Amino acid sequence: PAFAQTTVTRSENVASGKSVRLAIVPNLKKDCTPGPMPEIRVSGAPKNGSLVTKVGKIKTPASYRCPNKEAAVQAVFYEAKAGYTGADEVVVDIKNSDGQVQTQTIKLTVGAAGTKPAGETKKEGTEL
Repeated sequence: PAFAQTTVTRSENVASGKSVRLAIVPNLKKDCTPGPMPEIRVSGAPKNGSLVTKVGKIKTPASYRCPNKEAAVQAVFYEAKAGYTGADEVVVDIKNSDGQVQTQTIKLTVGAAGTKPAGETKKEGTEL
């Protein structure tokens, strides 16, 4: 049987060189019982940054459809290359605990990380 697949496109503003969470998916089924661990697959990698997936446990927020439940989660984080500003894009396929797949296209706008005035940036490390 084919599972329903949905597609979502959204935008995020991120700071250059800072890690930001793009998605977090708990292992809870529609009826709020624990299910298999969700799967996050990167189908469109960012051109100007990197992605990291992490597994952990959280208590769902009161506003979530299954409030205040301990849940195992999988999350994906994006970090732009240091010094990069401009546009980037990530596409991830998320399979939840009920087996439904959602493709998320996340359009990223990367802004400058620091607020140092021009001319006061200090060269550090081994960058030219």
